[in-house]
Amino acid sequence: MTVLDDRITNGPDGYAGVVADEQWAAEVRRLADLRGATLLAHNYQLPAIQDVADHIGDSLALSRIAAAAPEDTIVFCGVHFMAETAKILSPDKTVLIPDQRAGCSLADSITAADLRAWKAEYPDAVVVSYVNTTAAVKAETDICCTSSNAVEVVASIPEDRDVLFCPDQFLGNHVRRVTGRKNLHVWAGECHVHAGINGDELADKALAHPDAELYVHPECGCATSALYLAGEGAFPQDRVKILSTGGMLDEARETRARQVLVATEVGMLHQLRRAAPGVDFQAVNDRASCKFMKMITPAALLRCLSEGADEVHVDPEIAERARASVQRMIEIGTPGGGE
Repeated sequence: MTVLDDRITNGPDGYAGVVADEQWAAEVRRLADLRGATLLAHNYQLPAIQDVADHIGDSLALSRIAAAAPEDTIVFCGVHFMAETAKILSPDKTVLIPDQRAGCSLADSITAADLRAWKAEYPDAVVVSYVNTTAAVKAETDICCTSSNAVEVVASIPEDRDVLFCPDQFLGNHVRRVTGRKNLHVWAGECHVHAGINGDELADKALAHPDAELYVHPECGCATSALYLAGEGAFPQDRVKILSTGGMLDEARETRARQVLVATEVGMLHQLRRAAPGVDFQAVNDRASCKFMKMITPAALLRCLSEGADEVHVDPEIAERARASVQRMIEIGTPGGGE
């Protein structure tokens, strides 16, 4: 038990009751050292969680860091499929997630059974799945991809082969647009947060800030609107950038813009502002917050380190097949900035 345990309360929306102050941060670091754990935090996590972590990034990059880390315990501050991916790449390590109820609307938009049925309709097709999927779906996949290398992965597949792309329809349509591929079939899944950033509010924001740059995640429902604005000359084409989260950080470090409008989950603003403190980063939609990501609260992290909960398990056979689909992606090209 720790000095903070009596403040933790558990409700349907997650663990609460702990303030992320200096005492909390010191206790988190003490418990992490005691447990021999490395703390990983996704870019969409609460700022306090990001600040106390050993590593911050996208899910695949963090999973690869986990595999290379000397620690035997990985605490993944993100949603459940991310912790599963870490377990897939680190089968001999203990992987914990601070709240196993932290799901993902995108990962939940396709099941392994759904994918098997779709594959039966196209028996000669190559299945490309976004890393934002469950282990069971990855196990039914030929090649995984991230948003930064999805075009490269699809381009590596012979042009006469059908491609089944899942689960994100906006990323899939972006890949189809860039590659011009007619035999790319796209699953109708979406991230509820990114889908909610619509074209009208993006257009209004962009036109109100004509000197800003625009960073748009390809999962966003507004990505097509951003390209339309540029194509119609309503917004300078060289200022519209369709980027993964890692790509946004790379771009932020190099930009000369004084203001950047960002279309993705609002947790990303914390890392962007750290990367380029002189730039004014503004959310296209400041309500674009993932309730699942935010279930990893200061109280949940403290409980996780105190109790060793919640441990993530992946069936060894599923993990082996899923690992192969991720490895094929890595062999095609470096995943880069990830999702």
